[in-house]
Parts: sequence; C-alpha cells; structure tokens
Amino acid sequence: MIDGICWLVILFVVIAVLWFVAKSRGAKAGEKHGSAKSKNTTSNDALQKTSVLLKQYFPDYKVARKSNHLLISQQNRKIAMITIDKKIASGQRLLGDVPVINYHRVPSRAQLMANLQDAE
Repeated sequence: MIDGICWLVILFVVIAVLWFVAKSRGAKAGEKHGSAKSKNTTSNDALQKTSVLLKQYFPDYKVARKSNHLLISQQNRKIAMITIDKKIASGQRLLGDVPVINYHRVPSRAQLMANLQDAE
C-alpha cells in the first residue's frame, strides 16, 4: 500500500515540475512576440504620420491606409503606394503600373511632392 502512494506522489511531483517548466517557457515566448509587436507599431506610427501629412498638404489625393502601406489615388486612379521599411532600399520601384515608393522614416513635404509628381 505504501508503495502505491509513493509512486502516486512521485507522479504528481513530475507533472507539477513539467507544468512549471512549460509555463515559464510560455512566458518567455510571449515576451519575444511582444517585442516584435512594438517594431510594427513604430512602423505604423510612421505610416500614420505620413498619412496625416498627405491629407494636410495634398487634399486632392485620396489616401487609403492598409496594414503596411498607404495607397494614394486621384480620381479613382492609383497614383502610388508608399511604404516605410528600413530593410528595403529607399527609392522607387514598380508594382505593375503603380510606383511603390519606400522611405526609411517619415518623408518631408518636399520629398512627397517630388515623388508624387514623378509618379503621375
């Protein structure tokens, strides 16, 4: 009888240790995932500032906010797509017939004006 209770106690101890290890690893994985989220919010803040800048100084353009880019259109015609990503080279490239303009940080009004005129 004592042997059965001893094995039962050992089994409960092993289960408790495994549960604590799994819980501590889950918390560490959650911290890593949370830091990646803060990088995205920094990028999104730059996109938000760029969107406000476009709406303020370029009222004739319509700005559609997507998750990772801004889509600029005028009279139902896509003019350009603006992204802010430090991993991609700064400048322009084409996606179909729409130029994709990438910045590393929030662009100035002069940069936007020059790039949007080139895109048209």
